[in-house]
Amino acid sequence: MLAYLIFGITFAFAAAVQPGPLQAYLVSRTLAHGWRRALPAAFSPLLSDGPIIALALLVLSHMPAGFERGLRLAGGAFLLFLAWRAWLTWRRWTLESVTAARGSGRESLFGAAVVNLLNPGPYLGWVLVMGPLLLRAWRESPLHGVALLAAFYATMVASMVVVVLLFAGAGRLGPRVNRALIGVSALALAAFGIWQLWLGMTMT
Repeated sequence: MLAYLIFGITFAFAAAVQPGPLQAYLVSRTLAHGWRRALPAAFSPLLSDGPIIALALLVLSHMPAGFERGLRLAGGAFLLFLAWRAWLTWRRWTLESVTAARGSGRESLFGAAVVNLLNPGPYLGWVLVMGPLLLRAWRESPLHGVALLAAFYATMVASMVVVVLLFAGAGRLGPRVNRALIGVSALALAAFGIWQLWLGMTMT
């Protein structure tokens, strides 16, 4: 179970701190309206991810058994790609790169949920990485599957709350800490990408 907890925490942290449509929405809401109005948006994955998870598991459950090895290898490659992109983001990071995209919803929670539903990132993450891992954890024990989901979403929400509070802080402290978190996420993604590739290559 410990491996699933660690992976859920690490992958959620990496997803939450990297610049993308949802983080851009969070940051722009924070800078424009203050942290109190932006904070509910941190809980948006709890609202939007249900259909994404259901679709990913539906797709995965109808694939032949032999596809699981290919998915693990594809997931490992995808994680390494995300690590490379996070490293590039860390090198080129500016405040403007995070706030360039703005959410369109008036209300933080539902606006962020719409942004997340329209973002291809969660779909790719669930089909290539989290979905296969959740199925494997559930086959071992339903408790392992629940632990993976709980670790993932607790970390996701907590990390996005931290992002909101960082950017609500004074001066450049928030952006600087955010850049450091992106660097940590790049290392974590690379490590778990290698782990996923190893799992794929050693499957029998």
